[in-house]
Amino acid sequence: MKKITQIAFAVMIVLVLVSCKNTKQKIQEHVSTYNNSSSIKGSGITSTTAKAFLNDNKIEIRIETNLEENDTNKLTYKESFPDLLKEMIKNDQISKALIEEGVKFDVYFLAYNNAILAQRVVDKEELAVLENGDAKEKVTAKL
Repeated sequence: MKKITQIAFAVMIVLVLVSCKNTKQKIQEHVSTYNNSSSIKGSGITSTTAKAFLNDNKIEIRIETNLEENDTNKLTYKESFPDLLKEMIKNDQISKALIEEGVKFDVYFLAYNNAILAQRVVDKEELAVLENGDAKEKVTAKL
């Protein structure tokens, strides 16, 4: 009976160790899930893809549109981009858990010719700004 208990305990330890994922594995899993299931709805959005940069602990998300590259679109989407990012965080398309592990999300909103209309790197600091945007802006205004 004692031998069976020891074997069962050893098997449990092995299972626990095997089931633990490191950050790089979590990044790969997130990118795979994103590419297989994510869709972002909005005016002019044609597709979205994610790409992992494991050595940099970074995920690049490209949101491609059929919009023209012009000053009006750049200004419009630069102003509305934080709301899109908040929605992506809410839908776990940008993972808070990965950000807490030090992963950065480099998100691009692109015109039809791949010109950048808006871009942000979402890391721990940017996540705090996006989640507490109003409070952060008020503090900045007082300075």
